[in-house]
Amino acid sequence: MFVGITNTPRDYAWGSAGEISTLLGTPPTGKPEAELWLGAHPGSPSAILDPTQASGASDLHEWIQRDSEQVLGAGVDRLPFLLKVLAAGAPLSLQAHPTPEQAAAGFARENAAGVPLTASNRNYKDASAKPELILAVSDTFEALCGFRAMAQTRASIERLAELDAASSAPTPALFAEWLTFARADSDLRAMFEWLISAAQPVPELVERVTALAEADSASEEFALVRTLAGHYAGDPGVLISLMLNHVTLTKGEALFLPAGNIHAYLRGLGIELMASSDNVMRGGLTPKHVDVPELLSVLDFSASPVPYLSAEPLNESTRAFRPPVRDFQLLEAHEAANVELRSAAIVLCAVGEFTVQNGERSATLSRGESIFVTSDEGALSIRGAGQLFVAATQ
Repeated sequence: MFVGITNTPRDYAWGSAGEISTLLGTPPTGKPEAELWLGAHPGSPSAILDPTQASGASDLHEWIQRDSEQVLGAGVDRLPFLLKVLAAGAPLSLQAHPTPEQAAAGFARENAAGVPLTASNRNYKDASAKPELILAVSDTFEALCGFRAMAQTRASIERLAELDAASSAPTPALFAEWLTFARADSDLRAMFEWLISAAQPVPELVERVTALAEADSASEEFALVRTLAGHYAGDPGVLISLMLNHVTLTKGEALFLPAGNIHAYLRGLGIELMASSDNVMRGGLTPKHVDVPELLSVLDFSASPVPYLSAEPLNESTRAFRPPVRDFQLLEAHEAANVELRSAAIVLCAVGEFTVQNGERSATLSRGESIFVTSDEGALSIRGAGQLFVAATQ
C-alpha cells in the first residue's frame, strides 16, 4: 500500500529562514524551519493525507498503534527509523546519543522517578538508541563530529598561549590554569570534564579565548570559535569545539554518527536518517538542560577521524548509504531504479518527478511529496528524473 504523508517543519530557534520550504517547493511557514519529520515518532508523527487508507488514522503513529501488522508486518510494533529534512541556520547544541542499553535503562529510570516526558530536565524521551546519518543537500554542510587527537587540541591551546603572550592584556588565572592542564599528561575525558564543570568560571575563559581568536584572522578553527561565541557567549562548548573534528561536507557527502559520538551541526541543509528516537544528551552551545554526569556516561572519548559514510553505487544513477546498524539505510535515486525492501519504507521526492510502482499499485511524486510504503510491498520500481530518497531498514 502506498499512502501519502506530510508534515510541517519544526520551528526550533536554530532553524533556517525558509530553506526547507524552498527545497521542497512548499509555502514558507514564516517561522524558523529546522526539521521536517517523516515517520511515526510521537513527537511529530507524519500526517496521513487520506485517513481512509489508514483505518481512519490521522497520522502514522496512530495507524501503527491501531494496526501494526498491516502497516509494518507480523511481529513488528514500531517503525525503527525516522527521516528528516534538516536546515541549520545557526549552530545546534553539542550532543551525543545513548546505546540501546543506556536508552532502555535511562528511560526506565526517569519513568520510575516520575519525571514527566515533557519536563525540560528529561534526558530520555523514549527507550531507543539514536544513531544517525546526515547527507549534505546544500553545497556545503558544516559540522563538529567526534574528538580529535589530544595532541591537536594541545597545539591549538599553545597557539592561543602565543597570542596571549603577545597581548598587552593581563593573563587571566584560569587561562594559565587551562594551559598548565593541557601541557600535563591529561586525556580527552579529563579536559572535557574540566571545561564543562560548573565549578569553573568558564565564561571568563571563553571571553578571553574569543578575544585572542580575534587576533588570528587566518585560523579556520579560531574563526569557528568567534562564530560560536557570537551565538553562545560564555558557553563551554565554544572551547570544547577546539577538541573536536571540524568538517565541511560538500553536496552529496555524508557522515554516520554512532552512539557516544559528540557532534553538532553548524550550518547547512541535509537529509538526516536515524533510529526513531529523540534521546539527546547535550554538552554545550545551548540554553537547554545539560546533565553533565549523564552526558559523561554516554560519551565515547576515543579520538577518531571524521566519520564519513561512503555511498554504495547500485546503478549509474542510484546509490545507497548503509551504516553499520540494521535500523536504517538511505537510498538516493536520480533516475530509474529497482529497490528491494525488507521493511516498510518512506519515499521523499526532493527534486523533479518520479513514479513509484509495485505491480498494479503506483504513486506519482512531485517535488516535496512523500509516501509511506507498507511492509508487504517487498519491491519498488522507480522511474523519473530528479532526486528521490528512500528510507528503509537493512
